[in-house]
Parts: sequence; structure tokens; C-alpha cells
Amino acid sequence: MVADLNPAAFPANICPLLVVKVGSSLLVQPDGGVRRDWLQTLVADISLRHQAGQRIIVVTSGAIALGARRLGFDKGGRASLADAQAAASVGQIILSGIWSDLLGAEGLAAAQMLVTLDDLEERRRYLNIAATLDRLIGAGAIPVINENDSVATEEIRFGDNDRLAARVAQAAGAGGVILLSDVDGLFDRAPNLPGAVLIPHVDKIDGRVRIMVAQGSTSGMGSGGMASKLDAADIATRAGIGLAITSGLHPHPLATLTTGGPATYFSPRASGSARKAWLSGRLTVKGRIRVDKGAIKALKAGSSLLPAGAIGVEGEFKRGDVIDISADDGLAFARGLSEYDAVDAARICGHRSSELGDILGTVPRSVLVHRDQMVLL
Repeated sequence: MVADLNPAAFPANICPLLVVKVGSSLLVQPDGGVRRDWLQTLVADISLRHQAGQRIIVVTSGAIALGARRLGFDKGGRASLADAQAAASVGQIILSGIWSDLLGAEGLAAAQMLVTLDDLEERRRYLNIAATLDRLIGAGAIPVINENDSVATEEIRFGDNDRLAARVAQAAGAGGVILLSDVDGLFDRAPNLPGAVLIPHVDKIDGRVRIMVAQGSTSGMGSGGMASKLDAADIATRAGIGLAITSGLHPHPLATLTTGGPATYFSPRASGSARKAWLSGRLTVKGRIRVDKGAIKALKAGSSLLPAGAIGVEGEFKRGDVIDISADDGLAFARGLSEYDAVDAARICGHRSSELGDILGTVPRSVLVHRDQMVLL
């Protein structure tokens, strides 16, 4: 296969900025040691791409496993939240040192960034991360990013680095994401079953694709699995970013991909504004407004959400918070920034705009969610 015809390889001429995610099953051995020889081959691949003009961001796993080995914790450091946070604190130093040493040997500067879910879900912090990444990349550094597991809890964490990689790509304005895993890509059934077939190209993540994942097409080790990779692909492609899943079990995984190695490539969709891409990729929302069939039709045609079309409010949210918009069955089809808090939104549900002033006792805003602050899912 010709490299330039393989979109999953993301050659430099069509993808100036690439995010590469390295799973824990690739970087860390079962005993908690580092697969340093393999990692050297990946860094060599990164260096060659950097020399060709492509800029790389690395999203790396492995801190908890490395720290658990150093501290002698059972169960890989995941016996409790306290163990995981302590292991991550020790492991991050080890992990960043490894990346710094190997990249430094290739003449590249490594820049560590630790982020939490809130850093990419809160708009101002998201923009701050985007600005930092832009400056680092412009200076020729290789940002090495991981979730800050030393402070993250179950309520405020990504839970896997697949989705983190997609959100980082979004913030940085990358053209592609490569998820290096322990499988060749997405299969039509569990890869270990007879007759399993690799799906090389996915144009749309629809119900058929999700059913295949639900039926057991998963990767092995790590906190992610194929379901999280599909979520990452959904986030990336909605933002106009292509994503590939490929195996990193062999040496030089990026070079192998360039020469036609197996992978599943997810085509990017047409992207809207940066704000709408950020909205669609969010993993947390504060509440929900349920709407009637007339409102669904109007929103899909490009209108704002008027109070008259709303039939119910769920959750506790304030003006400016991100909320989902759903049909009465609860299935979200849009997301946006609310113009009202939950209490006032509930008070004006189903009412015409001319009635809002009498209900609220103030000069009202005419819409619940403005079309410029909304994205269809």
C-alpha cells in the first residue's frame, strides 16, 4: 500500500499535527517494568516524523502501574483510590523521566502536561491548555500528556486516555489521532473468535458499529477497551479530526502503519466552529431539557430552542452551563449552553415568548438555548 494513500498513517503532508496515544499494555510489562526497547522504536518513529515536518503530541498511560511497582502495592496500585493516587504520584516522575531521556536522545525536548477532566470541560481552562500546547509545539517540543491521576477521582476523571487523546487533539487543532493498542483495530466480532474480520474504514459511527463493540470487540489490558476507543473516535470525528486504531505490539508501530500495517480508520466529519466542536466533545453535562416533536424538527432545521417547545427540565444547572437537549424518551440529539438556570427554565417550559415577562417578572431572554451556542449530536 502506498503511504500517501493510507489515511490511517496520517502522513505529514496532510496532517501537520498528530496526537499519538500509547496504552499501558504497550508501555508497561505485566510485572510493572517498562518496555524500554519497544519504546525506543516508537520514539525513533516520532523523531523521523518530526524531521519530516510533522509535529507530535504524545498521550501516555502507565503512571499508576510504574508507581505501584516502585512502592510495592498490590493489584497494580488499583486496590483503592488512595493507592492509585499515591502510585500515580510516584509513577509520573518515572514516566516523564523515561520520555524525557528517550526523546532527548533524539534531540527532542519533552514537555510534561498533567490534566484532569475539568481542565478540558471548563471552557477557559480548555483555551488555556490550547494556548500552552500551541506555544510548546511552535517551540519544537513534544508535549507528553497524561491524566493527573494523583488528584483525579471517579467523579472528575476521563477514566481512560483514549478519550483524553481525542479531547487533546481537539484543543490543539490536530489533524489526526493514532491510538496504539494491543489489537489491530475494530473487528466485526471479538478478535479471538473464528472468522473475525478487521474493519479497515468506518465512515460513520452508527448503531451497527456500536453493536459490534457491545458484542465483545474489545482490547485487552488497560482501563479503556474498544468501547472507550469508539467514544474517542466519536469525539474526534465530530471535531473534523480523523482517528486510527492500530496495534503497537510490534517494534516501530508508526513506521509499520505508514507501510500499510493493519488499522481501522474513522473518517472525520465536516467540522463547525471551535466552540461547537468543544461542546460536542464534552463528556459531562449539568442537565437536560426535554422537547416536543415540533421543537426537534425546528432545531434540526437550524433554529434556537424556544420555551414553547420545551416539555421538561432535569438536573441542576446555571445560566451558561452545558446541557443536553433530548426527545421525551431521554435520547439526547443536541447540546448547548443554557440561557437560564434550571429553576427558571422549568417555570417557562411550554410558554410562549410573550408570556415570559409576566412569569419571571423581568425582561426575559427569548430562547432557552441559542442556535449559535448549540450543536447537534
